[in-house]
Amino acid sequence: MAAARSSAVENGAPRGSIRRPLLRSLIRFLLLAAAPLVAVGFAWYRSARLEERREAGLRALGAEGLFLFSSLDTDRDLYLSPEEFKPIAEKLAGLSPPAEFEEEEDRDPNGETLTVEARMQPLRMDTMTKSKDGFLGVTHSSLSGLRSWKSPAVPSTVISARQFRAFLPPKDKLDVGDAWWIVPSELNIFTGYLPNNRYQPPPPRGKEVIIHSLLSMFHPRPFIKTRFAPQGAVGCIRAASEYYFDIAFRIHAEFQLNDVPDFPFWFTPGQFTGHVLLSRDASHVREFHLYVPNDRSLNVDMEWLYGASESSNMEVDIGYLPQMELQATGPSVPTFIHDEEGNVIDSRVGGAGGDPVQFVFEEIHWKSEISREEAARRMEVTFYPFKKVEYLPFSEAFDRAQAEKKLVHSILLWGALDDQSCSGRTLRETVLESSPVLALLNQSFISSWSLVKELEDLQVSHLAALHLEKYNFPVEMMLALPNGTVVHHINANYFLDQTAMKPEEDDGTMFSFSGGFEDPSTSTYIRFLQEGLEKAKEYLEQ
Repeated sequence: MAAARSSAVENGAPRGSIRRPLLRSLIRFLLLAAAPLVAVGFAWYRSARLEERREAGLRALGAEGLFLFSSLDTDRDLYLSPEEFKPIAEKLAGLSPPAEFEEEEDRDPNGETLTVEARMQPLRMDTMTKSKDGFLGVTHSSLSGLRSWKSPAVPSTVISARQFRAFLPPKDKLDVGDAWWIVPSELNIFTGYLPNNRYQPPPPRGKEVIIHSLLSMFHPRPFIKTRFAPQGAVGCIRAASEYYFDIAFRIHAEFQLNDVPDFPFWFTPGQFTGHVLLSRDASHVREFHLYVPNDRSLNVDMEWLYGASESSNMEVDIGYLPQMELQATGPSVPTFIHDEEGNVIDSRVGGAGGDPVQFVFEEIHWKSEISREEAARRMEVTFYPFKKVEYLPFSEAFDRAQAEKKLVHSILLWGALDDQSCSGRTLRETVLESSPVLALLNQSFISSWSLVKELEDLQVSHLAALHLEKYNFPVEMMLALPNGTVVHHINANYFLDQTAMKPEEDDGTMFSFSGGFEDPSTSTYIRFLQEGLEKAKEYLEQ
């Protein structure tokens, strides 16, 4: 018997030790199986607790009070941490928040600095359609922040050259024409958008810091991450030499103009653009210029809430901002230098004579460069993939269509299609950047988009008049012959309603979901373009 037991142990584990691994495996399996149920239960419990807190807050504070509370509750847990309460504490105590969020590693007491000046002309109120008190329910308090914003918050400031290193390209983007994300966009059509009911921007981090510092010169509440995509900032190397880069940049940011107790008012310029000429190690900045382009008749989107919740009514308007720009007064220079005898001299005061030190800068010889227009185009395509199709100015599009005997794919809208003052936001983020649509547009159409206001200014133009006859607010997509005759068109709102329907709900009277595309909006837009080609077939075959 002893020999038998010994043999059993030698050939395998004792019977008791066999059961233990099986038991551990069973327990592990049960824990894994229970984990999703525990997670669902916890999520349900947390949701129920949040709803209880919301109802308690509504009873205690009322709708408007809860709205103001929620605007400070950045993590949406219906509790205010000391950090979340800080803006109210500063306001009640009469304290000003720090003007800058400069990171320690960017501070160099011996480094160069430059002076940046802000210039601004306020929004022209007569360019808004809803700017008058009482018009469409607009109250004086709604526009109070806009009406009182007449000049920059900080007319002039001194900035360390070192901070501009945020604009330098990454190591894999060192060729002229390379574009990259300085501040990446975190939103898309699937993630949705950020809340409207906020007053204070989140503290900037990393490369956001310098952008926040610069835009704070205009207004104390810039939001570096916009509520809608595409967010962020893009850079492009316009020119390069042995020691210098000329970096073009484009920034999407917005401002919150109202403060409690008024409801939020969002001021969103179409874009901020400009360039910075700096050394490759960011120790010296030769030039810096940032501005909101003013070459279009409308260049700012404005949105404001009418109620005490995120789902409250939102009013929208567009206007014209004549000037908003920052510019360095000259190259960066060291504050302190050493004379020939090793004495430290303040360059602003100078030596014994008392005159400021005059610096002489070497001329930069670029090894390679592209035009500012080409750099702007490359940044634009990075922000907006739909611009892989060339969109020509209105009249130029019809001239080319005449020469190439093609249809004009024309979009007429309230705000610009390729910046943040857009009324065709959903359209450009879906069908217009779809690969099948891009391919068909490039192959068979000449594309163009136009502001309604600009075509109205061209009323004497026969082409403009034909388009305006077919236009309905806010966006109309049209297919037109080179002579301006519109052969097919659809309003964006109706198009979105159609593509939101399930295929089985479509009666087939307007658009078909056939064609092999899984995305209903893509297949519907393809069908829209194909129907236009069919209707223009007789002309195109002449």
